[in-house]
Amino acid sequence: MKFEIKHRFFRAVLFSTEAESMKLAVEAAVKSRVDLIGANLSEAYLSYAYLSYANLIGADLSDANMSGANLSRANLSRANLSRANLIGANLRRVDLIGANLTGAKFTGVPIIEHLDSRILATIEAGGKLNMGEWHSCGTTHCRGGWAISLAGQAGAELEQKIGIANAATLIYLASTGRVPDFYCDNDTAMADIRTGAAKENGNA
Repeated sequence: MKFEIKHRFFRAVLFSTEAESMKLAVEAAVKSRVDLIGANLSEAYLSYAYLSYANLIGADLSDANMSGANLSRANLSRANLSRANLIGANLRRVDLIGANLTGAKFTGVPIIEHLDSRILATIEAGGKLNMGEWHSCGTTHCRGGWAISLAGQAGAELEQKIGIANAATLIYLASTGRVPDFYCDNDTAMADIRTGAAKENGNA
């Protein structure tokens, strides 16, 4: 059977091949080092697919089943992963910057209730915010670093498994439903943390 992988907007064919399934077609494209930038893979069944180093920038993977897939070092920046099943997927060193992760399913991501309030309270109690580094020391972190630190051992294990940026992104997403800007300056971050804390406490 012939499978075509098309661009999500322009409908141009990015890759075509004879295969038994879309999963095998996508694996063939990745193996051939085809750029799948903007690919339309919405609802694709990619469970346990080997997608290491795949270039999926801006791809539509909404509602896709990627449970158990090997996505190590794949570039998923700005990809639409809304409601995607990523349970058990290998996300080590995956680039998720700017990706839409709304409703995506993961395993091993700790949830911190009232995360912004916890970060604010920790800083007001003597901790320090340094947006220039993820972790400066045990009492100084950037916003994402504080999220990982407050998650305790589970946060440390997640960071070790998938990297600092991804761990911070997933913890914030699971805990608050949003991903803040981890690369802004201290004043901007503090203002947003205070806003988030006020919303958590019903004061905004």
